[in-house]
Amino acid sequence: MQLIGMLDSPYVRRVAVALITAGAPFRHRPISLFRHIDEFAKLSPLLKAPSFVADDGTVLIDSGLILDHLATLSPALAALRPTSLPALRATGLALIVCEKAVQFHYERALRTPAQRSESWVARVVGQLNVGLESLEREVPASGWVDGGALGLCDISVACAFSFTQVMVADLVDAKLYPRLAAFTARAEALPAFKAAPPVDGIVAPVG
Repeated sequence: MQLIGMLDSPYVRRVAVALITAGAPFRHRPISLFRHIDEFAKLSPLLKAPSFVADDGTVLIDSGLILDHLATLSPALAALRPTSLPALRATGLALIVCEKAVQFHYERALRTPAQRSESWVARVVGQLNVGLESLEREVPASGWVDGGALGLCDISVACAFSFTQVMVADLVDAKLYPRLAAFTARAEALPAFKAAPPVDGIVAPVG
């Protein structure tokens, strides 16, 4: 099994951290959608990260679908999936934060100020702020969202907030979200997170 994409993507990283947490074997290939586009296209022509190459050669895209498939193969991965409504809601909020932070990052990185739509940027930033404010209210002051062991919900929340601090920290002030920042710090201190830092070009170890 191969996980294709860079760990500075929160979507790629949530899959990698989940695999490492569950002790599932995989090969990580940090191929960039920008610097290695031809190489990426040979493996996944839709140019979507993460892409996942199953053992039979089937290529899956979208982190949620990848994790759903992996849960059918590994009881340890299946056990990470959210089951309570609070965990499902927090997972959804985390994915919204990922989406809006990525959109803002690319809007700023790939378009000149003259090319940007200010109304679109304002909408994206507004959605990002609402997502962060909601997570700030809903993550626990200690432990994890479901009250038990670390799960995919917690992994998703931490990967999302860490992405904002790496890519759009000038927009997202961690001091405004102390509970969320503390939650993320607890997760980032775990071995699985340390093994897959949100850094361009790092190879995640086999689980």
